[in-house]
Amino acid sequence: MTDDFLSPDTMTEQYVHWFRNSAPYINAHRGKTFVLMFGGEAVNHENFRNIIHDIALLHSLGIRLVLVHGARPQIDENLIEYGLNTPFHKGLRVTTRESLRCVLDAVGSIRLEVEALLSMGLANSPMYGARIDAVSGNFVIAKPYGVREGVDFQLTGEVRSIDTEAINKNLMNHHVVILGPTGYSTTGEVFNLLAEEVAVHAAIALKADKLILLGEKEGIANDDDRLLREMIPNEVDQYLRGKVLDSEILRHMDASREACRGGVRRVHIISYARDGALLQELFTRDGSGTLITQDPYEEIRTAEIDDVVGLLELLRPLEEEGILVRRSRERLETEINQFAVIERDGMIVGCAALYPLPADDNGVLSGEIACVAVHPSYRKGDRGSELLDYLEARARNKGIKTLFVLTTRTAHWFLEQGFNPVSVDDLPKERKALYNFQRNSQVFSKKL
Repeated sequence: MTDDFLSPDTMTEQYVHWFRNSAPYINAHRGKTFVLMFGGEAVNHENFRNIIHDIALLHSLGIRLVLVHGARPQIDENLIEYGLNTPFHKGLRVTTRESLRCVLDAVGSIRLEVEALLSMGLANSPMYGARIDAVSGNFVIAKPYGVREGVDFQLTGEVRSIDTEAINKNLMNHHVVILGPTGYSTTGEVFNLLAEEVAVHAAIALKADKLILLGEKEGIANDDDRLLREMIPNEVDQYLRGKVLDSEILRHMDASREACRGGVRRVHIISYARDGALLQELFTRDGSGTLITQDPYEEIRTAEIDDVVGLLELLRPLEEEGILVRRSRERLETEINQFAVIERDGMIVGCAALYPLPADDNGVLSGEIACVAVHPSYRKGDRGSELLDYLEARARNKGIKTLFVLTTRTAHWFLEQGFNPVSVDDLPKERKALYNFQRNSQVFSKKL
């Protein structure tokens, strides 16, 4: 049966499965502050109404939202209408006094459109009963960008500060705050700003939990046009080295690294053109775009007692196939400190254990690597190798000189990890006495 002809029961099962699996994210996001930025191109796109519906859903789930919008194509349209031209220098518009009216008209019209969409409450629509109060104001203080490389940017400015007290008061009152690409100076002037800069400064000043950047592309792609799911700021540095920030995706990447280094833990780059991309990014484990973060998305750490249930779920299929020796819950609880796990957004996707063995007659310590397992959905990466590296480092810290492993199915993989085949007789006496000849496991060792 194809996806086009799913039965009602199948569709219900899929919905229930998705909804149950989204529950941890709903709980995790409630009460958090998200800054969500989209350019004027997104406002013009046919999917923008769906984005507003999804924003309303986030608001209903208790997420504190600050929306930052751009207006570049709308400004361009106004300039053409008035017969004006503004030059660009390194991707930044030079805003003349004559063109400022075009900027303000574009920014004002977008703000009104967003407010109107957020106010929809028609029956039989996703916005029914939403009751969203959207507010905007002079929350962004700006200063002149000045003269750079001999170019006077006139009324183009940069962010000086964000009125976090006023914004937080509105967020506490369950308002959605809207910020445009303009700022006000202490002398009463208005400056044209980069929307990305406003979003970054707002996210940092508000100590936002997430900055979400909606662009035309799905996220960041490598040279082979393959979507990069996760990056860190240093990798973004390498990507941008020598490039002029004259495209949306490059500006978003620059904003991402600045936000991360300013204390924003997670920055997401996703597509405004793809229906549901925002919800998929926030409420599924693998998301829809690119995540830039200072923290590892997947964490390798020593297992804790609360991980036992996750370990049981991960190990059970391999035990049923006879690949691993069955371990009871009680045994896992007793041996939990021997395990290392890979946690991905609250789910245990990999594990391995290191069991210290008694010293031999010469006092040399050895250990056994066991229970190496990775969830089937995450076996394409190097997670098994990373777990092994983690346990080898732990073994060295314990003074262990030799590692042993017993396996029935994964001999080649351990050979690739630097283990060498040995005989059962090479095992330490205590471990040899426990060897199960019925399983007939192959034995490998590795000197540290």
